[in-house]
Amino acid sequence: MNDKPNPKYLGQNSSMPASPEEAELDYVPNPRPGTLYLARFAVPEFTSLCPVTGQPDFAHLVIDYCPGETIVESKSLKLFLGSFRNHSAFHEDCTVGIGERLFREMKPVWLRIGGYWYPRGGIPIDVFWQSGTPPEGLWLPDQGVAPYRGRG
Repeated sequence: MNDKPNPKYLGQNSSMPASPEEAELDYVPNPRPGTLYLARFAVPEFTSLCPVTGQPDFAHLVIDYCPGETIVESKSLKLFLGSFRNHSAFHEDCTVGIGERLFREMKPVWLRIGGYWYPRGGIPIDVFWQSGTPPEGLWLPDQGVAPYRGRG
């Protein structure tokens, strides 16, 4: 890895990738290597398409990770997540696929993702994935997304 980060998107005019497969994620050196800490991305307006009806699905995603040697650059993450707007997949595939890709490419010590999906057909679907057991001593705050209650 270079000593100086060279992110593709940061500081540049960038268009939304056409698909998650086309999206490139940028990673930069962890500014606190060797320090046990948690970084969180909250994505309250995530959208994808239902693979059956083609209608939009909406979710609040929460991505927590304990960095290893690199961290994900947030603009590239925003573009990657935005590329799902035209992507047809079930909730489980979107949520787990995002977590697995970040874990595979970034190589954090630990990662978890919570996908809190708004109701489809009257049923909210929440999907959770983590890379394994969290490191001992890592502070794991609640993800802060209340269970769906409708109007009640």
